[in-house]
Amino acid sequence: MNKIVSGPDEAVKDLFDGAMLTMGGFGLCGIPENTIAAIVRKGVKNLTCASNNAGVDGFGIGLMLEKRQVKKMISSYVGENKLFESLVLSKELELEMTPQGTLAERLRAGGSGIPAFFTPTGVGTLVAEGKEVREFDGRKYVMEKAIIGDFGIVKAWKGDAMGNLVFRKTSRNFNPLCAMAGKITIAEVEELVPVGSIDPDQVHLPGVYVHRIFQGKGYEKRIERKVTRNA
Repeated sequence: MNKIVSGPDEAVKDLFDGAMLTMGGFGLCGIPENTIAAIVRKGVKNLTCASNNAGVDGFGIGLMLEKRQVKKMISSYVGENKLFESLVLSKELELEMTPQGTLAERLRAGGSGIPAFFTPTGVGTLVAEGKEVREFDGRKYVMEKAIIGDFGIVKAWKGDAMGNLVFRKTSRNFNPLCAMAGKITIAEVEELVPVGSIDPDQVHLPGVYVHRIFQGKGYEKRIERKVTRNA
């Protein structure tokens, strides 16, 4: 099955106002830059985004925040975006803070058909407020619900026409989980290769989870925060 589309604008052609997005990336590593730009051009509003973080000012999801396209973020780390902070404090943006491991498991559960699970992470904190807590073997656990996106938006190093993906180094991060959790998953890749050219043992995410794929271009691959030291 050929899942190739002409580019990011065609990939998001049916993205709608109020959609739930699961978006890959860790900081600025492995983020779907081309697809984010297409979402900004499309101008859809009231989006809910499940993403480890919210980009930075002027880049990544930060571009969507500038256009006020996002109404809610489900995130783990949001400390690099001043606009994000101001929108949350002014109540223009809803924030659901989720521990990083819990966020990963919620996405994995969504892609695996598991509606909810129990975890000890967050018990007795604000994270557990309003959630069911049960005791197992003398220890308390909080129930977390799976995350399922209308669209999964991810970026990989290499992919083929059937949607089989290979991620490079740390860009693997949340991308496979966000792809699994999307009802319709869009993958942009640096290299689009013929079917059969990827060793099956090297496939990080099988094409069954991917519905549309295109070769991206012009990746900036910014460093979120460059730290240097004197020798």
